[in-house]
Amino acid sequence: MLADYATADYLLVIEPHAALCDEISKVKKKFAGQYDCPAAATGTPNITLARFEQYEMLEQKIVHRLELIARGHPSFLVEVNGFESYPTHSIFLNVVTKTQIVELVKALRPIQHLLKIDKERKPHFITEPHIGIANKLLPWQYEKGWLEMSNTHFSGKFMAEHLLLLRKRDGEKRFEVVRRFGLLNEKETVVQGELFFLLTPGATTLRKERS
Repeated sequence: MLADYATADYLLVIEPHAALCDEISKVKKKFAGQYDCPAAATGTPNITLARFEQYEMLEQKIVHRLELIARGHPSFLVEVNGFESYPTHSIFLNVVTKTQIVELVKALRPIQHLLKIDKERKPHFITEPHIGIANKLLPWQYEKGWLEMSNTHFSGKFMAEHLLLLRKRDGEKRFEVVRRFGLLNEKETVVQGELFFLLTPGATTLRKERS
């Protein structure tokens, strides 16, 4: 039975380049120290597209489908500017670039059955892109922290050239990278054989084109 197999938590994310990650991490660590919130200092900054729990035995099948989806999408410029919040518990960096990210999230919908472990544990798709600074804050942490962050300037840009699938097994404290998927803007087109396939009417071959 599937219930006897190991499960893991997964995240599909867009990760900023190293320099911007470092800058955001400094903000998170400063927040953690000032507002007694050690959890804010943990984790690599990213834009989460989806999170789900699934049996590890299905991981390779999921990786294959995610690779096909990623290959069909182009890379794009991501802008972040300023801080936003979910009163009264979370503070995050505002992602100005939304359209391309939401399109990627929508492209995951056809494989949601593959990401759903059962009726109670469904995949969660993030359609409001952001980069988390701190969440699950106590009222005083949120009030004081938001007062400072709402008056703090922060902006940055990076090229989203790949997606990362992260996995955390039961008992592990950190997510680890499973696979990197390049955003290659490759489209599959069907090409009808003109000469070679004359003896086999209706035969087709697939050719990958890069837009």
